[in-house]
Amino acid sequence: MTVVRILPLSDLSECCSLGSGPLSDDEATRYAALFKVLAEPARLRILSQLAAGGCGPVSVNELTERLGLSQPTVSHHLKKLTEAGLLHRFREGRTVIHSVRPELFAELRTVLQMD
Repeated sequence: MTVVRILPLSDLSECCSLGSGPLSDDEATRYAALFKVLAEPARLRILSQLAAGGCGPVSVNELTERLGLSQPTVSHHLKKLTEAGLLHRFREGRTVIHSVRPELFAELRTVLQMD
């Protein structure tokens, strides 16, 4: 496991605001809900698997094999990610496919980016 080392800021003026400016109540509520969905280790592992594959479409079975989790567990977490709008879900015959919705992650990056 890699441990990220966070260095203290020597100049506090370097961390003055979020990249998108102050959030409205509605924006804060929306982003808090998205981050809550992401605050689950299995979901982050799923997203990392999707990202490692170029964010392209992946079946539930493929993710189950890669992650070593049960199919119901993977399906549950994929459902939560899809309901939050972070993933796109579609069927190809009897196979359920998921892919990342990059536009929402770009929005989250903007919210977190510090000026």
